[in-house]
Amino acid sequence: MTVVMVRSTVKPEFVDALEEARRKMFTAIERERPEGVRYTSFRLPDGVTYVAQLELADGVDNPLPAIAEFREFQAGLNDWLAGPPVVEQLEVRGAYAG
Repeated sequence: MTVVMVRSTVKPEFVDALEEARRKMFTAIERERPEGVRYTSFRLPDGVTYVAQLELADGVDNPLPAIAEFREFQAGLNDWLAGPPVVEQLEVRGAYAG
């Protein structure tokens, strides 16, 4: 399993734009229902820091770039972010799903 975490800070004046694009993106992902992927978005209590987590099953290439709304969301980040995102590859040490 591949797990990537992206942490970014959004300029306060662009939080609403990011939230709208995020809703559209997740609606499209749910519509397409790509296999072998789990994509989660979190907002921290400060209201401007976001964390995204992408999990890909072994042998699965990231299907999200094939979804137009995902590409639109990614393109918007250039304007919305206060600085470069921090991208980290995570090593799974244990997991449980009930």
